[in-house]
Order: sequence, then C-alpha cells, then structure tokens
Amino acid sequence: MIPFSILDLAPIRQGGDAAQAFELMLEQAQHAEKLGYHRYWLAEHHNMGGIGSAATSVLIGHVAAGTQSIRVGAGGVMLPNHAPLVIAEQFGTLESLFPGRIDLGLGRAPGTDPMTARALRRAGGGSGLQFPHDVVELQGYFRTPDPEQTVRAVPGAGLPVPIWLLGSSLFSAQLAAHLGLPYAFASHFAPDMLHDALHVYREDFKPSDQLAQPYVIVGVNTVAADTDAEAVRLFTSQQIQSIGMVRGQRNQLGPPVDDIETCWTPMEKPAVEHKLTYSFVGSPETVHDGVAGLIAETKADELMTTVRIFDPAACLRSLGILASLRQKLADGIETN
Repeated sequence: MIPFSILDLAPIRQGGDAAQAFELMLEQAQHAEKLGYHRYWLAEHHNMGGIGSAATSVLIGHVAAGTQSIRVGAGGVMLPNHAPLVIAEQFGTLESLFPGRIDLGLGRAPGTDPMTARALRRAGGGSGLQFPHDVVELQGYFRTPDPEQTVRAVPGAGLPVPIWLLGSSLFSAQLAAHLGLPYAFASHFAPDMLHDALHVYREDFKPSDQLAQPYVIVGVNTVAADTDAEAVRLFTSQQIQSIGMVRGQRNQLGPPVDDIETCWTPMEKPAVEHKLTYSFVGSPETVHDGVAGLIAETKADELMTTVRIFDPAACLRSLGILASLRQKLADGIETN
C-alpha cells in the first residue's frame, strides 16, 4: 500500500493560541500513528498569525517524544534562513534522541515575507541562490568526518539523517535528481509544475549512497467527512485563509462558513481555486476517487496531506477516513 503521511503547520485557530495549537498537534500525531500514517512533518514559516511551526526542530522533538514509531521531520526547514552547521547539529541531536525516526526536508524559500526574511538573516545569511552549495555542505556534516576535518557537527557527524529536497518548480527537482535525494513536491499549494517536475526528477535521477532509485512524495489537501456537503463546509476554513493570503493577510484559521461565495471577489475565487487544485474534499467515495486519480497520474511513491480544519475532532475524523481508504486504493491500483 502506498504510504500516507501528514504535513502540519500547527495551525493557530481563532480564539486559541500557540499552546493550544501544539497540544492539538501532538494529539493529532498520536492519532495518526495509531491509524498507520508513515510520517508527520512540520513546515517552517515565520511571521504568520495562523501558523505556529516557526521553531520547527523544537516541535519535531515534541512530536517525536510523544509518539513511538511514526517518522517525524521537517517539511521543511527553509535552509536559507540557517547556517548548515546549525541544522546539522539540531537534527543530529534529534536523531540521537529518536534514532531511526527523523527526516530532514529542505526548502530554498524563506517561508515568509521579504522584510521578515531580512530579520531572520541578521548576519547577511543565505539566499536561494546558494541553496545547492548549502545542501552539499549540510550533507558533509552528516558524513563520517575525515581526521583532518576542523569543523564537525557534534552531534550529527556519522548519523544517518535522511535529507529530502522540497520544491514547487523544476529547480529543486533537478537538484534532487543530481544529488540522488528523495523529492517532495508542494502541489498542495503550487500545482502548476507538478508533472514537469516529476518527469525531470525521474529522468535525470542519479543513484546515491542515500537512495538507489527515485522516490517522490506528492502533497495534497484532503478534507473527508461523512457527506460531501459536510466536507465542503469544513473546507471553507482553508479557503478563507487562502483568500487572506491573496490579500496579504496572515490570519488565524477560522470556523467554516455556509456560503464561501460571500467571502471572495470574482478575481480572488479563481486564484484560490487554482492554488488549491489538488484538494480532495468530500465523502469517503469522493475522496477515494480523487486520490486514486492523482496517484494514477503521478505514480507517486507516497502521499502527504495537510489537515487544515477548524474543528479538531473533524480533523481526526478526516484522517481516519483517509487512512481507511489505503487498502481500497491499493486494491484498485493492483487491479488496474
């Protein structure tokens, strides 16, 4: 069966705070582990009122400490915001605490607005342009050090922390292929280059010590409920948050509304709907058909879903429905 995984932003809900978000995050991760989800990743974002996952490595440790077997990692760390040595030390520490369960996904965007990006890089910092160099430097810190190597990651050196590249364009697909790394495409918010990026990655892939053949995660949004109507209503919380992004706002996750048409302008509607192209919203049957179609189109090795639902109980219900579809999806793929 194709593995299912979760990408979490520790959403801060209206009427709540970061402490509540972290409590619900851990509860969700524990529930996901029981349901058989493969990974639980957290994404680095900054200066966004509705996202609590800024200190990504800290939250990874929190989730890993509260679970037993699910892999936990970054989806991802925005490497231009950090010195590679610092990330090697952080994830070397996590791997030492939770051996065999930590993933390190890397992105080349800042995960925020330009002004905040400058605030994050007080010493000049990095940029997306030097991302390939920084990835290679980071890889070097995890290798067994040479006797004459003067700068080492302690802990980190010699630890098998798997590095992933994340992307929404051809750039990271080409780099992941060149370095022989697994690749995750952010189609849950950037659908345009999905098929081209996967083609480039698979065609150009060069085996490495970490990975013998291409491995792709495809990102989606799923909102599953007992009926299509219920799921469509729950999904409006994420749609409204996306409308806010179009308007330059970074609002907390709010409750659903009965009529999304009252919330966006005629110009905003197509922009939000396009951004959320790979969203599967509905009853178990509706979500099954959508996810099955995407897996068939992309030949994804793994599916990673966001969960942006205001009601925490509905989040857990949605994850349960999606998990229950795995066997059905596997049977359908084998039949076809």
